[in-house]
Amino acid sequence: MRSPIAAEGLPFIAGFVGVAVAGEIFCPSWFGSLLLWVLSGWCVWFFRDPERQPPPGEGLVIAPADGKVIAIEEVAAAPLSGKPARKCSIFMNVFSVHVNRCPISGQVTDLAYHPGRFFNAALDKASLENERMAILVTAPDGVAITFVQVAGLIARRIICRLQVGEGVVQGDRFGLIRFGSRVDVYLPLSAKLAVMLGDQTRAGETVVAQLESPQ
Repeated sequence: MRSPIAAEGLPFIAGFVGVAVAGEIFCPSWFGSLLLWVLSGWCVWFFRDPERQPPPGEGLVIAPADGKVIAIEEVAAAPLSGKPARKCSIFMNVFSVHVNRCPISGQVTDLAYHPGRFFNAALDKASLENERMAILVTAPDGVAITFVQVAGLIARRIICRLQVGEGVVQGDRFGLIRFGSRVDVYLPLSAKLAVMLGDQTRAGETVVAQLESPQ
């Protein structure tokens, strides 16, 4: 049975619990103990990894992250593919599930890590200036989707488990970003958007767009 907690979070959870236990022993205080145990509980909640089931249907692009749609705009060239695209940005706050999932099935055809700054991930410039990991997945019908994990003001660690040449299935877990961040999805201009600004998404379940059927 799969753990409901992301493995990457276990060291953090152990650290928080260890501090809480030490506080109980060496600095007993009801307020201090309560605060430390609340923080430990929040850490467990942050690294939760619930099961998700993508909806059935052909040509669907599924949200790679839980959060809020904060930007939808056309760009001249998507990262890695270099093609005109419509960018849909999903912002994850510290209360969101931070496990990221593949928006489509296919093959990982390119990866690119970019070191950078740590601006608030909700800002437009974060997509270009923050630390980020870009992933290009090409579907069997040739449609390519780029999605980018973007670090934020507090999030300083991007985890991406994918490798070039690897096959992925829509909804598969592929990584996470710790403590607040965003994921940008670059869609073909022909794709029909299924979300609007302000919408809430669930990774692996919410339909972001419907791809145009191949001719």
